[in-house]
Amino acid sequence: MIDLAKKLLAKHRETIAYLFFGVLTVLFNIAVYYLLLLPIKHDMTANSIAYVLSVLFAYWTNSTFVFRQGMGWKTFAQFFGMRIGSILIDDGGLWLLLRLGCPRLVSKFAAAVIVIILNYIFSKFFIFKGKEKTDTTPCGLGESSLTRTADKRGVQK
Repeated sequence: MIDLAKKLLAKHRETIAYLFFGVLTVLFNIAVYYLLLLPIKHDMTANSIAYVLSVLFAYWTNSTFVFRQGMGWKTFAQFFGMRIGSILIDDGGLWLLLRLGCPRLVSKFAAAVIVIILNYIFSKFFIFKGKEKTDTTPCGLGESSLTRTADKRGVQK
């Protein structure tokens, strides 16, 4: 049973890591949004600032733990540029749901789900599409992550 779990984890590591860090990013975004509402008291301003801070957090986790490609200016520019489109969906979804009378928390989560799905597609296929640095330790924290690479199927090189 443990071997099966290890095989499944290894096979779907990237997707599981993206979902895990995606949830952390959403929680980070919501916490910052609510903290900013205290002094700002304007939904769209608080949401936009929280979104930018969340993008920085997401870039770090995606490049370090999910796609394991390290951070660089080119990938950061692509990542941030694509997220500019996402903020329109996030802000637009929040605005629409709030106008329809949905509670803030429900509105934030609903918009976040759509944004997470779109961001994964763009990150996987356009931004972090190269070879990843990889190892067999959880979260890529082992020392072998600097010396071994794998192709998209997980075959070690």
